[in-house]
Amino acid sequence: MATASKAKKKTVRIASGRKRARQDVKLNAANTALRSKFRTAVKSVLKAAATGDKAAATTVFVSAQRVIDSIADKGIFHKNKAARLKSRLSARVKAMSVAAAA
Repeated sequence: MATASKAKKKTVRIASGRKRARQDVKLNAANTALRSKFRTAVKSVLKAAATGDKAAATTVFVSAQRVIDSIADKGIFHKNKAARLKSRLSARVKAMSVAAAA
């Protein structure tokens, strides 16, 4: 059962290494929060698209684009991944208008 738990990290002895470890904790927390914000934005667009309200979906999509772009700019996700996601979400929102018109 010892393999299931995380491996114990060694204590860093060099001052610069200790500082790096402190910075990593802060960066990890910041990146986790941004990643969570990103997931929430994507889910909100998908939920709005599922309800069928095109106006709401478009509004949510515009705000989600800002979140996706900011995450890509910070390097948390690759720019191509951000572009791919925005394209797919945009297609979902546009498909709503086609389905409503038909």
